[in-house]
Amino acid sequence: MINKPAVDELLNKLSQDGHDASRYELCVVAAKRARQIIEQNSGRELPNKMKEITVACYEIDSGKVISAKD
Repeated sequence: MINKPAVDELLNKLSQDGHDASRYELCVVAAKRARQIIEQNSGRELPNKMKEITVACYEIDSGKVISAKD
């Protein structure tokens, strides 16, 4: 379970242009980014032995990752 950053904070970061993000959308965005991180690192360890999903959530919190409509 992710405590920091909080889920509510991540939802606020994903919400944009009058669009409120759902928890489902947050899960999809974080999972897609985590898969990208896994592919990019190809077996190497992440800093501080963090999990890929944790890095993805921190990137959403910092604004590096946004939700795009397909």
